[in-house]
Amino acid sequence: MNIVLLGYMGCGKSSIAKALADQLKMNSIDLDDYIEDQENKTITQIFADHGEIYFRKREHQYLKKLLETHTNHIISLGGGTPCFAGNMELLKGNNQNKSVYLRTSLEELVDRLFIEKEKRPLIAHIATKEDLKDFIRKHLFERSFYYNQAAHIVSTDAKTVDQIAEEIESTLF
Repeated sequence: MNIVLLGYMGCGKSSIAKALADQLKMNSIDLDDYIEDQENKTITQIFADHGEIYFRKREHQYLKKLLETHTNHIISLGGGTPCFAGNMELLKGNNQNKSVYLRTSLEELVDRLFIEKEKRPLIAHIATKEDLKDFIRKHLFERSFYYNQAAHIVSTDAKTVDQIAEEIESTLF
């Protein structure tokens, strides 16, 4: 069984995947890191060199490969992964995968992402917290349909990474 973490950027997918993997004595794989290793380019370079359509096709192929070739892993997806190329159907169609949506409030996302926006190319250009809030609100509106199809939903607000990992474990086992 793989545990697949999904949610908006800044919800803690990568950090929670590592904590959960340690807790459950499993390995973790970050899909974006895996894609970068396979393509020998950063996600930013892939977008710049080939565009989003190419990236989304490759992302789907790599996710499918991971799900077919890896078991007993914690897999953290990119924020947009569930929303493209039938990826959510891929996750739902396999009983060996347990998907968990890490739901984080708009306010919490704004607070987390505003501090680290320079590290995130998608939002680096956004100048004010209010503009960032509008940007995230629009994305959440578009993506919630996909995120909410996860087998399990765990709220991350006002919780530590370890608390969230423990909640996921008690939800799944």
